[in-house]
Amino acid sequence: MKKQYIVVVTAALAVLAFGLGAYLYNAKQAEGIGRLLHEGNAAFTRPESPSLGPKEAKVELMEFFDPACESCREFYPYVKNMLKASEGKVRLTLRYATLHRGSDYVAQVLEAARMQGQDVYWNTLEAVLGAQPIWADHSNPQPQRVWDFMAGTGLDVARARQDMNDPRIAALLKQDAADRATLNVTRTPSFFINGKPLKDFGIEGLRAQLRSEMRTAYSK
Repeated sequence: MKKQYIVVVTAALAVLAFGLGAYLYNAKQAEGIGRLLHEGNAAFTRPESPSLGPKEAKVELMEFFDPACESCREFYPYVKNMLKASEGKVRLTLRYATLHRGSDYVAQVLEAARMQGQDVYWNTLEAVLGAQPIWADHSNPQPQRVWDFMAGTGLDVARARQDMNDPRIAALLKQDAADRATLNVTRTPSFFINGKPLKDFGIEGLRAQLRSEMRTAYSK
């Protein structure tokens, strides 16, 4: 009985220590990001990145996403609806975090689409996410198959195949990778709202923090 009691107590202490460690890690990470924000680090402001929403919006939602990430695909329609519900108070900026094999290729395709216009870009992004279960099988990714799903996007495929190798695209992806390391982004999607990391990961956590930031930004 005494032995069982010791085992239970040891397990409880281990769980407590893990939770405390995670809390301290998150607090330290938030402190570091807060310092970068205070210093005006450029990692938070990349005007060359794809954005949606008015430039004058007082709330900036920055998302590091991977086109092969299932959670990014699940979040996308909710994020889009949140932007619509904000009535122009929120601007979304997408940053690439190509953590899955083959997703860098798809990011190049997306940026080539953006060279053909904003509407083409967002149409192509939705086509890529819609077909994700087909081309992004993590055991056998086939990123080249994204070209099969471009009907109706308005994309000039022949032109995009050439443009995806533009050195400006390579430079943008390299910059996003550097900023991801600076901000310690290790998973996707990762959200920052006016430079603050998402506190409670999930749809409702994102919605609540966006509302809070809007109230603060527009009460001034």
